[in-house]
Amino acid sequence: MDNFRNMAMPNTSLLLFVLQMCAIAWQAWALVDLRMEDTVEVYMDKSAEIPCLYNFTEQPMMVIVQWFVREREGHRVRISFSDLTMQKVDENTTYSDRISVRSNSDGETLTIQDVKLSDEREFFCQVSGLSAGSEEGKTVLKVFDPPEPPVIEGILSGVSVSGESPAKIASCETREGFPKPNITWYRDHIPIHPTSGLANMVTLLTRESSGLYTVQSELHYKVTKEDKDAHFSCEVSYFVPGAVRTSESKGINITVHYPTTSVEIWKESPEGLVKEGDTVELRCQGDGNPPAPIIFNREQMAELKQKSEKYQLSQNNYLQFSIAQKRSPQMKDAEREIELTEKVGGWVNLSCEARGYPRPTITWSITGSQSQSWREVVKREIEDQVYSVVMLKVTTDTVAVCNSTNDFGIETKTYSIRRIPFSQTPTARKTSVDNSGVIIVVIIVSILLLAILGSVFYFLYKKGKFPCGRSGKQEIINAYSTKEKTNKDDIVVEMKAKKTEESVLLKGVNGEQKPPNDQNSTLSS
Repeated sequence: MDNFRNMAMPNTSLLLFVLQMCAIAWQAWALVDLRMEDTVEVYMDKSAEIPCLYNFTEQPMMVIVQWFVREREGHRVRISFSDLTMQKVDENTTYSDRISVRSNSDGETLTIQDVKLSDEREFFCQVSGLSAGSEEGKTVLKVFDPPEPPVIEGILSGVSVSGESPAKIASCETREGFPKPNITWYRDHIPIHPTSGLANMVTLLTRESSGLYTVQSELHYKVTKEDKDAHFSCEVSYFVPGAVRTSESKGINITVHYPTTSVEIWKESPEGLVKEGDTVELRCQGDGNPPAPIIFNREQMAELKQKSEKYQLSQNNYLQFSIAQKRSPQMKDAEREIELTEKVGGWVNLSCEARGYPRPTITWSITGSQSQSWREVVKREIEDQVYSVVMLKVTTDTVAVCNSTNDFGIETKTYSIRRIPFSQTPTARKTSVDNSGVIIVVIIVSILLLAILGSVFYFLYKKGKFPCGRSGKQEIINAYSTKEKTNKDDIVVEMKAKKTEESVLLKGVNGEQKPPNDQNSTLSS
């Protein structure tokens, strides 16, 4: 019996082990196949979709799907729940008004609207089929925001090649990008790598209040003379969903300062041989930057002993000079004396112009008028010419002499000013004006009197105030109508009429004037 028991115990243990293994195998067979992407990438302010696909090995009686997000502090918060009867978004979370869940036969998809930088975190999908099994997966959401194009600025003052260590030659900045952008420097499109004693970069990273990054980079570079024609630029590289992009700045040229090692001089113009009177341009150029000051020296030649050279150095290192014959002053009208007249107290302007080489100088000698009564008002000097004007107040007869001199001679110009006494001129002019004025007044008054007198006679005649007017006319008409008188009689009648008018006028003066009708009666009788 005991032996039977001893033989049965190992068999029972083996059976229990087999049953246990079968149960484990059954449980393992009834599992959930859940698939989620490791990362989902999206631009800021866009929408992100996180899929959660699952498949049960055994048909579940109930499926429960829950979505969680990991907070900054490390704990998880549920944001959505669904089963066969309902689907809802949890309230009072940071995603309550920005997420939605869409279900289909393959699983669910979580959609996040208006993605922010703070949404870059882990999202969990938990699926439970009760006895059919359960599973959980996660996806990391990556948010991207491209930075602004880079801005490069060079050192305006220039960089010297004599510096012992790399000097700052340019700076580059890109603003508001996420994640942190990177800056690379280029010389003629060839990358510049940090090299001890030759090049290094100083980078400053700033996190803005919005969470975006601003990157500033300074290039310190040991320049050489060959860098004067080089172009430096910077390039920004940054991440976007599924790729890496770059943006390059414009190229800039650095002003490089280096000493002059060689100088070249040549004749710019004229071509061929140079003769007296020609204007010659010599150009001198060195290879330094900035250009060194130019100093021209010449050796005095024996054949140029009696010549002179005029030099003018331009900003382009041109030396312009003219070969001119030295000569004594020359003046216009120097061979004759110029005579002028002016009343006492009046002012006259005297001018003097001279040419010569070297340029002459002008002095004035005034005799007659007081020294304080004249002054020089214009003096102009250009090349081999000088011009002077003096203003002179005439107080007496005056002689003014303009003297022009240089090392090769002297020439003069003389003015003789005769004064007009102040008392003569006004009196003569006043007498002439008075005489002409009297004549004009007499003529005007005579014309006015004649006009008035004529108007008065015409008015009296029209009113019949002259007694001879009507009777005289009547007798003349009677004489012509009867035709009994000869031409001689006509004359007598006219004289008679005239006499009658005179007699009537005399009577009127003596107070015996009669009315016009009476006068006519008398004459008729």
